[in-house]
Amino acid sequence: MSFADPTQPNAIADQVARLKVVPQRQYGIWIGTAAALVLAALIIRAFAVNPAFDWNTAYNYILHPPILRGLGTTLLLTVLIMAVAIVVGTVVAIMRVSPSPILRAFAGVYVWFFRGVPALIQLIFWFNLSLLVREISLTLPYFGTIFSVRTNDVMTPFLSAVVALSLCEAGYMAEIIRAGIKSVPSGQAEAASALGMPYGKILKRITLPQAMRFVVPPTGNEAINLLKMTSLVTFIAVDDLFYSAQSIYARTFETIPLLIVVAFWYLAVVSIMSVGQHFLERHFGRSDKREESMLADVVGKMLAVRRRPANV
Repeated sequence: MSFADPTQPNAIADQVARLKVVPQRQYGIWIGTAAALVLAALIIRAFAVNPAFDWNTAYNYILHPPILRGLGTTLLLTVLIMAVAIVVGTVVAIMRVSPSPILRAFAGVYVWFFRGVPALIQLIFWFNLSLLVREISLTLPYFGTIFSVRTNDVMTPFLSAVVALSLCEAGYMAEIIRAGIKSVPSGQAEAASALGMPYGKILKRITLPQAMRFVVPPTGNEAINLLKMTSLVTFIAVDDLFYSAQSIYARTFETIPLLIVVAFWYLAVVSIMSVGQHFLERHFGRSDKREESMLADVVGKMLAVRRRPANV
């Protein structure tokens, strides 16, 4: 009968301790880092020494009144279009998951059309709606015409931009919200339905609140994308940020400095929106953190119980 040498584990530990650990050399990362630094230095140098950028002129136009008015119009367009798109997109998304095949088909055609046609074409179409409908009127039997107004007087460039981009953006928002609704386990809705809760209340109380944590991140991305997409309204002469810059450099020929100003304001607003998106995601994702902390507490208590010495 043989017994293990009690000194063998100590000998192995001594051998392991004498080993020299050499970290693996990441040559690819070093080369990529050096190349990135060189490229960044070249870009910064090009921006700094090229007189064509004319940084002083760009600085003078940062707070120019027409630029600020255009920025205000861009922000107003973004807020209005996004608000309408969320409302319309939510309705279309609910129709997409509705038990009614007619509602599902209608919502599917809506998403197919408004996501398939380019936003610029939709914008120009609504701006020229008067070519199809000369007047917008309401006529009732026995009362006659209640009101009648020329389409050109109603569909101003600003309203045309809001309508066109809202309907276009609603197609994307509908798919985002539908995906969020689908992410909620169907068993919860089935259990609520078995208890007699109506479909509308199930959506309001159970499905939509849980879907928000999946809806908020892509919605924030869509809002940022919409902010940049509002520059399309320049084609129908809406006085937004880009149109204001164009009006200036068409007279002064200071094209590059004005484009720098436009890029600066877009980057500034996008940065602020990204910070707001971060806090919204953290707010709606707090349930995940709570569940993780509860799980960590349970695991910690279980480990503490297992490590507790037995009473002799």
